[in-house]
Amino acid sequence: MKRQTFTSVWDAIEDTAESAANMRVRAELMVEIERYVRGKELSQADAAKKLGVTQPRLNDLLRGKIDKFSLDALVNMLGRVGKQVSVRVGKAA
Repeated sequence: MKRQTFTSVWDAIEDTAESAANMRVRAELMVEIERYVRGKELSQADAAKKLGVTQPRLNDLLRGKIDKFSLDALVNMLGRVGKQVSVRVGKAA
């Protein structure tokens, strides 16, 4: 049996390269939001207010529920706290 290797976990669990790329970017944005919350040492309620979401929604994010967040929602949350999201496009691996 041939062993399959993948560039990332997303490539292994997603059906298409496009879906894997979307998940990879969402995961990166969620990590940035978590860094913001932890770095500011805010309560979830205070952080949620600054991010423009409810505390239960922020809790979903902090618990890694990636399927509940679109790229747009994550970019908007970061924008509300003064973070700029930039895009870099490169050749696929």
